[in-house]
Order: sequence, then C-alpha cells, then structure tokens
Amino acid sequence: MLIEVRNLTKVYDLGASRVLALDGVDLDVERGEYLAIMGASGSGKSTLMNVIGCLDTPTGGTYVLDGERVSDLGDDQLAAIRNRKIGFVFQTFNLLPRSDAFHNVELPLIYAGVGRRERKERVARALAVVGLSDRARHRPSELSGGQRQRVAIARALVNRPSLILADEPTGNLDSGTSRDIMTALDGIHREGNTIILVTHEEDIAAHARRRIRLHDGRISSDVREEGG
Repeated sequence: MLIEVRNLTKVYDLGASRVLALDGVDLDVERGEYLAIMGASGSGKSTLMNVIGCLDTPTGGTYVLDGERVSDLGDDQLAAIRNRKIGFVFQTFNLLPRSDAFHNVELPLIYAGVGRRERKERVARALAVVGLSDRARHRPSELSGGQRQRVAIARALVNRPSLILADEPTGNLDSGTSRDIMTALDGIHREGNTIILVTHEEDIAAHARRRIRLHDGRISSDVREEGG
C-alpha cells in the first residue's frame, strides 16, 4: 500500500471560529492507482491534497506514505519527503520564468544532489516522455500554456517519485490543450506511476480509474472502475 490515511482531521482556527476542513477521513491508495479527488468548493479536497502532498500537517489522525508515518514529521522532514517521493503538477505551472525548460525540469535533481551526468540523462528522458525534447532550451514565455504544463509534468516525473499529485492540472487551459495534457497523464499512469488528480471537472475526473468525492470534510462516495 502506498498511502494509508486513518481518521484524518484538519481544523483551522480563524480567530473566534474553528473550521473543520477534514472530518475523520480514511483512505487507502495502492501503488499504480489513478485516483481523482472531487468535491465542491469547501468540501475539503484541497486540504486533503495538501496533507497527502506533505504541504500541510493534519490536526489529528495518521498518514503513512510509502511505509513512512509522515503525519508526525516537522517542516524540514516534510520538505525532504516532498522532494524525494512526490511530484507536483499545479494549475499555475510554477515554472521559473528566466530559466529554460531543461533547467526547470532539472531543479528537483539539483536539490536531491544528483550528479550532473545523471541529471542530464534524466531530464532528457522526462522531456521526451512529454514530447518536448525539441523545446528544452525554450523559456516559459516562448512556450504555449500546454507546453508549459508538460514541462511541469516532466519536472514532476524527473525524480522518479512514488506519487504524482496533479492539482487542477487543466484549469488554465482550453479544451483541446486539456485533452493533450490528460493524454500525457494517462500515458504516465500506464507506465506504472501512481497519480492522484484533484479536480472539479467531471470529464477530467473520468480519466481516473477511481473517483472519490468529499462533502463537508468527509468521503461521501468512492467509486472504482471495473478492473481499475
């Protein structure tokens, strides 16, 4: 099992009021799964993604990622987990504007202390997977929105993470480009990668083999495709 979440709670203290964003969530995710997390605004899906991505810590409950209990770790340890085990794809791309595609993809490897020769090979491979070998020396301003998102996907892949988290990955893209991005993610899943997709769009969630819905901080449904 890649992810084991038990009785997960998250409370935000907002002055005089307290918001219960997650209310006793239990969730298991196996290696190689393709899971979509859905829900309306305020349902808790973004909070759950932040906890799974080690961007936030739960108020209560446990979270085990790849055999490691991360729910009790501090900020520095969580940062190390994020760099080593999780690849992120965000709606806003989060690319360095003055760096070319190659360097943007290379950054996680630099942080991980990977040697120059291996970095070059792994970046070339990641860019090839997303069909951007010929755009390696282009800056984000010289790329289309879809190409920028594919650079972000290559960056998420390059460290060979245990988990790829995609947060509304097509939110800033037109429908044709969105299809291209989802085709790329589908192919990455077929290669054996675990993907968790956070989206509010039904057609995007349909790419996943399993879909869970959150309502008021709880899982209200959990549907698996037959054979998925």
